[in-house]
Amino acid sequence: MTETGFGQPPARDRRRFPGISSRAYEHPADRSALVALRKLSGFDTVFKALSGLLPERSLRLLFLSDSVRVGETQFPHLYAMLRDACYILDLEKVPQMYVQQDPKPNAMCIGMEEPIIVVTTALVELLDEEEMRAVVGHEVGHALSGHSVYRTILLFLTNLALKVAWIPLGNMAIMAIVTALREWFRKSELSADRAGLLVGQDVHASMRGLMKIAGGNHLHEMNVDAFLAQAEEYEASGDLRDSVLKILNMLPRTHPFTTVRAAELKKWSESREFQRTMDGHYPRRDEDKDTSVTDSFRQSAAHYADSVRTSKDPLMKLVGDIAGGAGDLGGKLRDRFTGAAPGPAGGSGAASEGKDQGGATEQG
Repeated sequence: MTETGFGQPPARDRRRFPGISSRAYEHPADRSALVALRKLSGFDTVFKALSGLLPERSLRLLFLSDSVRVGETQFPHLYAMLRDACYILDLEKVPQMYVQQDPKPNAMCIGMEEPIIVVTTALVELLDEEEMRAVVGHEVGHALSGHSVYRTILLFLTNLALKVAWIPLGNMAIMAIVTALREWFRKSELSADRAGLLVGQDVHASMRGLMKIAGGNHLHEMNVDAFLAQAEEYEASGDLRDSVLKILNMLPRTHPFTTVRAAELKKWSESREFQRTMDGHYPRRDEDKDTSVTDSFRQSAAHYADSVRTSKDPLMKLVGDIAGGAGDLGGKLRDRFTGAAPGPAGGSGAASEGKDQGGATEQG
């Protein structure tokens, strides 16, 4: 059963957030992607059907029988972190937590009725106490946001898609929902990263944890600033071909790329929104029922508009040009695909084209 109560306050002096709503740390893209997911044709029908069919009891029995349940006598340091995270985020029911033998560092929060947190042995061995605290806070953030329900459906549908791959139309329908779920879940990870920071309240530990997940336990060989620079280079480099490849590389993943997560979290840690939350000014859970859906849409739309406007990605810059009514779109589109620099006055005449082709060859 799920426990109730928090026990002792955190050992280290950290701020607690009584009654905090998940809206306090939700990434705008998380909210908009979830709204879009719910509007996907047939999703409501599938969701209602799966809610009663998913083998949640089977999942619980599986972890109970083949993993180690965290508690006062098993992995007590993780148990203390779990109760600590629930205390910080004011989550009254402490979820069950299991450690599973796996050589790949990973963690997840699943369950339809009550969330279950699972961490792998590789992750426990990889991270130090403060880095692990951020991960546990990340998973408790998923639980508070209700993400575990959709994560469970994603796991089930992914397995189902493999079993019905030989049925063309059936597989296509399932994969459409799986793709939408993955897109939402990638965004939900950014929200949970923020929850992890609210629990750990140590941005350096959060950064170290993400670096270790990307590069292993070699902190003496890594540098946070250089790691964040990779994210900037990833976003800005290349031409439209690279933008398309980024999308294709991302589609099968459930998590955003690690450097991108680090950059997003660092940006939020320096924002006014984060500081106001730390000062005690944040949305409360008891206000969720009065939240305007229209306002959520506006906030999400404003976020995407700002992302397109400030993005250095070639595709996003092109979208911004189109939205801004930029002239000579045909020339711009060709230049972006070839990596060519625009000609005089934004043109791409023959004189500049030869030079551009040379530049494209050098870049490739």
